[in-house]
Amino acid sequence: MTLSRLDIASVRNIQQATLYPAPALNFIYGANASGKSALLEAIFLLGRARSFRSSSIKPVIHFSHDHLMVTAQTVFTSGAHQHVGVKLDTKTCDIRINQQTMPNKSSLAYALPLQLIYPKSYELLDGSPQARREFLDWGVFHHDPAFLPAWRNYKKVLAQRNALLKNRQSEHLKVWSQELAYYGTIVTDCRRRYLEIFSPVFQSIAGQLLELPAVAMSLSPGWDNSESLLQILTEDAEKDLRYGFTQNGPHRADLMLTLDRLPARDIVSRGQLKLLVISLKLAQVQLLNLNEQDSTCILFDDFAAELDVANRAKVLRYISNMQCQAFLTATSPIDFGDLPNIDNYKMFHVEHGEINPVDCSMWNIKNTSEAGT
Repeated sequence: MTLSRLDIASVRNIQQATLYPAPALNFIYGANASGKSALLEAIFLLGRARSFRSSSIKPVIHFSHDHLMVTAQTVFTSGAHQHVGVKLDTKTCDIRINQQTMPNKSSLAYALPLQLIYPKSYELLDGSPQARREFLDWGVFHHDPAFLPAWRNYKKVLAQRNALLKNRQSEHLKVWSQELAYYGTIVTDCRRRYLEIFSPVFQSIAGQLLELPAVAMSLSPGWDNSESLLQILTEDAEKDLRYGFTQNGPHRADLMLTLDRLPARDIVSRGQLKLLVISLKLAQVQLLNLNEQDSTCILFDDFAAELDVANRAKVLRYISNMQCQAFLTATSPIDFGDLPNIDNYKMFHVEHGEINPVDCSMWNIKNTSEAGT
């Protein structure tokens, strides 16, 4: 699936813009605060109905308007078209797919799968376990239809059990522990099945982008898995009552990456850590593309951030061979590297919220001339 037309209204400093992206690579460049990240944010809003830069939607809406709107025409590999749109203000979220109102955000996630790589993504390995759970669950969500209903039920039961614990109401604790263990086991099984097929894809990509021995990947399920989750919840009931919350379960899970049995983040350099994160993200895209009829859209903000020229070239070469649509930003077109060897791309210049296409043929001629000088 690719975006063939994108319309943006009132997203940060982009008051109004219409783009006709390339089905493969799209390069966006401009000065800092010109609106490059806002463009990617608009696409992200279209796929998730939330921002990746702000927890509140208010600062995302242009100061002179009370709502934002992003719409797009998408094209499936079969040639069929789909219209997707989202309208957001500080109180409401209106989602429409093919002119029909959708009840929840998951509809957008299925309609327009997006993978984001931006400077904060690099905290994935050295940040909190929550970030790794969210990363893992994005892949499980798209891979296993049993995951989403089980995860939703798990969260509801967890909230109920925690309310009982907080109020020291132990009489119904056994019933809710059984429910929590039931849904928690399904969630964990979904995660494990996904990791079994995800790990070799990640290993393959990491092997091409990094010169490292194989990175081992495993799931820490959130409890001592020598026992069942129900046994753990039963044994820890008194301790949970004392602390007032559920201490074990899939909500405490973590994705572990190790080298020689040590956490990878403690061994690799900063540059290698960034390439590991990029490998993780691209592996999710690759796996989803292999198992679905239509591909995932990649959003790569600040492409040149802390990646040297050689590594940028490796990453760009890999993305260009993935046969999916990608949007990459940088402050200068030079940061994207040698583009004449890449086919089927478009370039856009952003300035003060205005987005304009660039004549890539003239850019290629200029680059070739400068290279020969």
